[in-house]
This record gives sequence, C-alpha cells and structure tokens, in this order.
Amino acid sequence: MNEMPNRDRPHWRTISTRWMDNDMYGHVNNVQYYSFFDTVVTGWLVESGGLDPRAGRVIGLCIESQCNFHAPLSFPETILAGLRVGHIGRSSVRYEIELYAQGSSERAASGHFVHVYVDRDSRRPTAIPEQMRVALETLKV
Repeated sequence: MNEMPNRDRPHWRTISTRWMDNDMYGHVNNVQYYSFFDTVVTGWLVESGGLDPRAGRVIGLCIESQCNFHAPLSFPETILAGLRVGHIGRSSVRYEIELYAQGSSERAASGHFVHVYVDRDSRRPTAIPEQMRVALETLKV
C-alpha cells in the first residue's frame, strides 16, 4: 500500500523501527509506541507549529497519554504515524495518533497525548501562541 491508510489524519510521518525496539517476544515493546507518538507530535510541532523546544518561551508538557494496541509491529519495519488534533483549548491540545505498519491497512495502535502549554520558566499554564494555534487548526478533523 503506497497511500496513507486513514484519510482523517491530516499529517503522516514515517518512522523506522530499530533493532533495540524489539523485546524478547520478537515484537516492538509497548513503551516504544509512546516514543512513536511523541515523535510524530513533536516533529510536526517543530516543523509546522513553530515550537522551539530549546529556547521557546512556551513549551508543551504531556499531562495525559493513552495507547491501545491492535496488532504487533517489529523490526525491521517502517511505521506510518497519522496525526490529528481532537481538541484545542486555551492552553491545552489533545493529539490523536494512529500507527500502521507500512503496506498494511490494519491499525497497529491508536491513542492520544494531551499537552498543556506552559511558560518555560514558571511552568504555569499559558495561552497557546497564535502561530501555533493557527497551525494546530489545520490538524483538526
């Protein structure tokens, strides 16, 4: 399959599995799925959302995450990670993610992250910057 499996995800990223992602059972360990979620979210934020994780005044902290496992992934495999935004609040965003093995229409995992945006120094919630908010709207479905 060359096209993305789920059209209600406006952003897609390919992620290569690594040998170290597999566990002794021969499939990607559950903790790695959260890393894949974080990769698609943070990659998009840096590339399209205006996030500067090293020096920006506003940063996102994960306050909630969930992953549902549907089918195994393993090394060597390329993952297709689909991303959409389910909700945008004043200072929070719910990112919704699906993972597929490239070439498969069977969903391997689905889940979400909720980020609260805070001032880097005080760690107090702050409004999502306007540039980021405008970009996030493009991921709402």
